[in-house]
Amino acid sequence: MLRFRVKELMAEKEFQENRRITLVEVAESCGINRMTLSKIAGQKGYSTVTDNIDKLCAYFGCEVGELLVYVPTDEDHKN
Repeated sequence: MLRFRVKELMAEKEFQENRRITLVEVAESCGINRMTLSKIAGQKGYSTVTDNIDKLCAYFGCEVGELLVYVPTDEDHKN
């Protein structure tokens, strides 16, 4: 399963910029619907389009591997 690290990247950006960053701000800056971003950030195994991944990488100034991490699941071990 792929897991998005949006909350972790938000925390890093908050620390670097010494200010609070909200999901609403990220959504508006990226042009992503707030509910979509909320699901990306909090819903386990959420699937989204590559355009959203591209927008988030641009916003956080990161590579895809910094935004997404692979987390093995029980299903992965059965194959």
